Amino acid sequence: MKITFLGGAETVTGSKFLVASGDTRVLIDCGLFQGYKWLRERNWETPSLDIDRLDAIVLTHAHLDHSGYLPVMYRKGYRGPVYCHDGTVALCGVLLPDSGHLQEEDARYYTRHRIGRHAHPEPLYDRACAEQCLSLLRAVPFDQPFRVGSLQLQLQRAGHILGAGSVIVEGEGKRVGFSGDVGRPDDIFMRPPDPLPPLDLLMLESTYGDRRHDPTDPFDQLAEVVNETARRGGVLLIPSFAVGRAQVLQHMLAKLIDDGRIPKLPIFLDSPMAIDVTEIYWQFHAEHRLSRDECQRLGRRVQQVKSVEASQALADQAFPHIIIAGSGMVTGGRILHHLKRLLPEPKTSVLLCGYQAGGTRGAKLEQGAEVVRIHGEWIPNRANIRMIEGLSGHADYVQMGAWLARSQLQPSTQIKLVHGEPEALEGMRDYLRQTTPFDVSVAGYRHILTLD
Repeated sequence: MKITFLGGAETVTGSKFLVASGDTRVLIDCGLFQGYKWLRERNWETPSLDIDRLDAIVLTHAHLDHSGYLPVMYRKGYRGPVYCHDGTVALCGVLLPDSGHLQEEDARYYTRHRIGRHAHPEPLYDRACAEQCLSLLRAVPFDQPFRVGSLQLQLQRAGHILGAGSVIVEGEGKRVGFSGDVGRPDDIFMRPPDPLPPLDLLMLESTYGDRRHDPTDPFDQLAEVVNETARRGGVLLIPSFAVGRAQVLQHMLAKLIDDGRIPKLPIFLDSPMAIDVTEIYWQFHAEHRLSRDECQRLGRRVQQVKSVEASQALADQAFPHIIIAGSGMVTGGRILHHLKRLLPEPKTSVLLCGYQAGGTRGAKLEQGAEVVRIHGEWIPNRANIRMIEGLSGHADYVQMGAWLARSQLQPSTQIKLVHGEPEALEGMRDYLRQTTPFDVSVAGYRHILTLD
């Protein structure tokens, strides 16, 4: 069995692992490279695999760094099956067409403003192509083996987000695991990851390989910000990612109201994508910690804002309220319109709920910027900027070590670290070498590993 690291190696994004056994070829994950330009340029390179010989693709979950390259494969002629959990099928039905739409918008923007080297920039793929590739998705339940050629595969629950799974591959007398993104044992919303079976080799994510989660109770942090904003008579703006984070925030706010810890302020979910994703999460309520009744309670607590007109009408709200809107790093979406209007108000609070990449508006707000540029205008920032910790969907390095200890791995198991930035990979390697018996090393981009 041979494994080629085509992405997700030496960086977090672009997850792609080609497994070859005899005449069988399976691609585990099919993700986009994101972030720095030199990484994004890899998305335009010719794939380092023979698409005509590829028997199947298996997705660990729906985030674009694990699924977003599927439309490119479709455009290049791939028509084989794409196996994943049915929660992933549903989420890809929202995320992939939106990704295509955004790339079309970017191409039009670059053309209009003559940005880049090309006179007529083209999107990596468009919405139509993304919608067409959805026909390839095939739902498989957790813990149900299925065959692709000479290989037997299985998905098992990994936590993280709805439908996320680790992939177990068996062939040639060997068993190999691909962790995907691994959730936390104490996640507010998602169920914990299931322990792994005995493995000869494990590809292990290392996103939090050099970081621990803040032990402060996020409910306490959220309650404090809401109560402070209400006392000032202001508006609480919460930039949020559509998948996972927006659903957690709705749950937390509703629980705080039900427990009498914050006032019954109106809560508006002003993100069409987050609304669609929320409905998917409620449909698959058995896959997370909320019951059907709790999901219905959120429907009563949170007002969904679907149209542009309804979003604009929020400006007429004269009393304290809460707006959750995309995007999570304040790079686009409806949150920009609300910030443009409310950042100059000292009564306003802005709650950042996750990692803010360098150079984004979210990072600038977190760093205390006195003005930020929105829609070509410099907007003064007089708002109260706060940060809530502890909502990440990734296990940190200690939690990852505990997950491995609960699993059935043998001392002879090899571990290749993937899905991490250099510092995180180094930190995870050192921690596991000190605390476990496993042979731990870092996977290299485009390296080929032969498992005899």
